[in-house]
Amino acid sequence: MMTATPASIAAAIRPSMTKLYVTYFRMANQSDLTGPQLTIMTRLAEKGASRISDVAREEGIRMPTASNALHQLEERGMIERLRDISDRRGVRVQLTTKGKQELARVGEERTAHLARMLESLSEEDLKVTEEMIPVIQKLAEAYSATTFAEKKENS
Repeated sequence: MMTATPASIAAAIRPSMTKLYVTYFRMANQSDLTGPQLTIMTRLAEKGASRISDVAREEGIRMPTASNALHQLEERGMIERLRDISDRRGVRVQLTTKGKQELARVGEERTAHLARMLESLSEEDLKVTEEMIPVIQKLAEAYSATTFAEKKENS
């Protein structure tokens, strides 16, 4: 038996990951917020008020794209703009109470949908899946949009 390589593993799991991703988001599409808007809101929930340039950098998107997404969220009452105390010319954005509530609601719904998908697994497969949690979390952390952009710049 050949030793698995990153390329062979990627080739083996990519089609299934794509299918799961599409299925999951179709099932979990109970919010009219876009995926990018939800990731921006999640970052703001985790990190607190942030400058627009920081949001753009962390999401791996251009400033006009971030500004537009934030404008749409602001119009819907999900975020608010604040003057940056350290730089009076700067603006920070933060989640509103409504934004926090919507993010929590969507998160709970998506967790429930993912749990229903996982219910189809055997007890043995669930155990293997549980053991993979730290690996999946490590990959997600290591390859955030920011890290990916930095790796792209250095190559």
